[in-house]
Amino acid sequence: MPAADVVTALRSAMRGAVDDSRRRRAEYSTDASNYRVVPQVVAFPQDPDDVLAALSVTRELGVPLTARGGGTSVAGNAVGTGVVLDFSRHVNRILEIDPEARTARIEPGVVMAALQKAAAPHGLRFGPDPSTQARATLGGMIGNNACGPRAVAYGRTADNVLELDVVDGTGRRFTAGHGSLDAVPGLDALVRSHLDVIRTELGRFGRQVSGYSLEHLLPEKGVDLAKALVGTEGTVGTLLGATVRLVPVSAAPVLVVLGYPDMPTAADAVPALLAHAPLAIEGMDSRLVDVVRRVRGAAAVPPLPEGAGWLMVEVGGDSLDEAMDRARALAADARTTAVGVFPPGPQAAAMWRIREDGAGLGGRTPSGEQAWPGFEDSAVPPERLGAYLRELEALMADHGVDGLAYGHFGDGCVHLRLDVPMERSGDPLRAFMTDAAHLVASHGGSLSGEHGDGRARSELLPVMYSERAIGLFEAFKDLLDPHDLLNPGVLVRPRPLDVDLRRPHARPLLATTGFAFQHDAGDLTTAVHRCVGVGKCRADTTAAGGFMCPSYLATKDEKDSTRGRARVLQEMANGTLVSRGWSSPEVHEALDLCLSCKACSSDCPAGVDMAQYKSEVLHRTYRRRLRPVTHYALGWLPRWTRLVTSLPGLAALVNATLRVRPVAKAVLASAGIDTRRQMVTFATQPFRTWVRRDGAGQVTRTSGRAAARAGSGSPAGSSGAPGAKPRVLLWTDSFSDTLSPTVPQAAVQVLRAAGYEVLVPDHDACCGLTWISTGQLDGARHQLSHLLDVLGPFAVNGIPIVGLEPSCTAVLRSDLLDLLPDDPRAVAVARETRTLAELLTAPAPIGPGDRWQVPDLSDVTAVVQPHCHHYSVMTWTADRTLLTEAGATFSALAGCCGLAGNFGMEKGHYEVSVAVAENQLLPALRAAAPGDVYLADGYSCRTQADQLAGVQGIHLAELLASRLRAGRDQPVGA
Repeated sequence: MPAADVVTALRSAMRGAVDDSRRRRAEYSTDASNYRVVPQVVAFPQDPDDVLAALSVTRELGVPLTARGGGTSVAGNAVGTGVVLDFSRHVNRILEIDPEARTARIEPGVVMAALQKAAAPHGLRFGPDPSTQARATLGGMIGNNACGPRAVAYGRTADNVLELDVVDGTGRRFTAGHGSLDAVPGLDALVRSHLDVIRTELGRFGRQVSGYSLEHLLPEKGVDLAKALVGTEGTVGTLLGATVRLVPVSAAPVLVVLGYPDMPTAADAVPALLAHAPLAIEGMDSRLVDVVRRVRGAAAVPPLPEGAGWLMVEVGGDSLDEAMDRARALAADARTTAVGVFPPGPQAAAMWRIREDGAGLGGRTPSGEQAWPGFEDSAVPPERLGAYLRELEALMADHGVDGLAYGHFGDGCVHLRLDVPMERSGDPLRAFMTDAAHLVASHGGSLSGEHGDGRARSELLPVMYSERAIGLFEAFKDLLDPHDLLNPGVLVRPRPLDVDLRRPHARPLLATTGFAFQHDAGDLTTAVHRCVGVGKCRADTTAAGGFMCPSYLATKDEKDSTRGRARVLQEMANGTLVSRGWSSPEVHEALDLCLSCKACSSDCPAGVDMAQYKSEVLHRTYRRRLRPVTHYALGWLPRWTRLVTSLPGLAALVNATLRVRPVAKAVLASAGIDTRRQMVTFATQPFRTWVRRDGAGQVTRTSGRAAARAGSGSPAGSSGAPGAKPRVLLWTDSFSDTLSPTVPQAAVQVLRAAGYEVLVPDHDACCGLTWISTGQLDGARHQLSHLLDVLGPFAVNGIPIVGLEPSCTAVLRSDLLDLLPDDPRAVAVARETRTLAELLTAPAPIGPGDRWQVPDLSDVTAVVQPHCHHYSVMTWTADRTLLTEAGATFSALAGCCGLAGNFGMEKGHYEVSVAVAENQLLPALRAAAPGDVYLADGYSCRTQADQLAGVQGIHLAELLASRLRAGRDQPVGA
């Protein structure tokens, strides 16, 4: 059927959006799996009636249909060739919470975390809790029969579903529930004719999710069609709504961590622990912990009991005493003396974060190789788990693949992503998957323990099941979807597992003049394929302190998620759907609302750095070509600010002229800036001028070589003179110099009070941030080369460099190394660069002496906006420590301020910029009490608050210096 006819029919029948653009189809061409299947059209139904209208059209036209929620399927069961229906945008209402009945009625697009939040005030929750619950929808969980760590106590999704409102492939709408098969003619006879197969081959253990779970249709199982439809992956019906069971929230969960010599030995202990009715039994090994420690930092891993494999066991009780008693009894049966018991609190939360972080970081092997799903969630009966893990390790060695195993050991479920080489062919994947399927079957296991079979494993079902069982699955499918239009190629008459793979069709896009992409073999294609689609960028992670992805949180549109952008870039790499390369309009549409906040570089489990990818695209698109005017106006902003502030009296004249609003609007419009914005105010005395006129005696102007000669043969940071103070280089970026000179002035006062000799380089040094954000990478490299000439000698001699503007400091810690990878001075500068808080909270100054006592801030109440680049590259840990030790009361916002450098200034971005600010910043400022401080190190963050809320922010250096000036703390060594 021609796509145009399908689009016309859908638009006539539906009220929701219908989109067949290349960009949209690229975004939905894959899920969180290895597979790429391009749909004809993507539709966004407004409500269940819209879904019915879409189903009617696809049946009439004979077009395949795939239902999609959060798109987090790792098996490839949320992609299809015809129409993809996205339920997550609109069909996502919680219709009712009934606390007495302990039930909830929901639409399929409801995100799991939203249901948990709605049920929590009643002391209830939905039992199964997969790791993707912050973005996975209930419809997807029902489709896959999702489980999660606490399924050992609460069961699978199937065990918690009471009724389903379903439309099958013939157009029949019925309520599937308990006790009758009349809704599907012929189903009762099919079950009766296969009772022996169902009783002997299906439902043999709890995590047998592969295939159709028709054991629920047995008389002794209650003839429950709703439960049988769970896990059918959208192949026999489309879900319109569901009634699900809720369970009480455990009053006092206690975590028991048990150490063993290795993972298989840990698994051997599981059967004995199950007798204690735990809420969860999770397994992880030392290599996974090492990855968390390396990526998140040593502080992210609290002390663990001795061992190289651990079980994390949660037990509950009606009181903490009861839970602690159960924990001690369980530990006595654990076959180990390496035991840690953690009641509810920070330590237990930190332990669980290891497991949660490890689940995301399992997408890379310990050597840093990309690890792929496919053999993602095999399961065996728990009593077979230890033996299975030992044979699985041997199989991986035979195939020369590696991965980090972890999982729901209480249910015998093992999560594992493997570095199967798929750059050129799917043959290695087929070879391993075939052997692995036979291994799983030999232990009486299931290829899928909670994620469904999809395109990854459906072809291998005959390894698990007899020919009669496979025939039963086909007959069940034919009763409900006789024309094979619902998610075809999955479960029944499956597509081969090594076709439709995404990675083998991608062409290399090697670095030439842009970023080096050192962690991805210099290949942008490898870099963008870091995104395997787990979809954390679609979750509202701000409540947990995350910053990703601000534009998606504002628009709720897949194109504005990190994943959506990565999918379009992947399509550009294969050159088919997005065919005009770097200049493809689809690529620039996808990247347009990326704020370049870099939060994905830290929050994304795969380490996607969309800010770098955007810069690279802009670089290759416009190199040696005429650029958008904002690239010159904002991309060269340091040049303009330096020009205006370099001539005496010019800054005052320009400021006065631009205070005339019609003049300012004309200037803004000519520069491609939204006229609702305000012009910047140029410093009438930039910091460099202050240093020459008023800074004598407070700072030492010097060159790096001179500083190195003065300290020759002395400890790093020391001048070598007896009793000399440790030295620190205050690097003043262009923003601080020409727009906020009071910040470096305050920093001088604070650093001197902390006992440092403050050095200032005798030449200006720009990091090229604005060139980077606008994709002018040749210009950025030129700026950074000069910066290395100025700062390099200080760094190679061990003199710490303090940066004040977070985004500029982050360039020296990250992008510098990828733009000048062959210059050893870049490594030295990155190593020596500190934030002010990092320097002040270090164990001791660079020279001898005790750590500085932070001024008393106990009377300060602050709203704090950590800069996105600060959070992403340096982390905000040192700042939190400093403010806490100083006694300040503060709330640290999570998420971007919305200005993000040039982004929020550019025409066409104002509405999204404000919407991002409304997510966290503006509500916090409106709720602040009179006298509260708005603390923001980022110039953009202060500008956004000033222009949108009329709130003046201050830098940490200014806050600390104000206390010194007030005499509340005496300068040390002054």
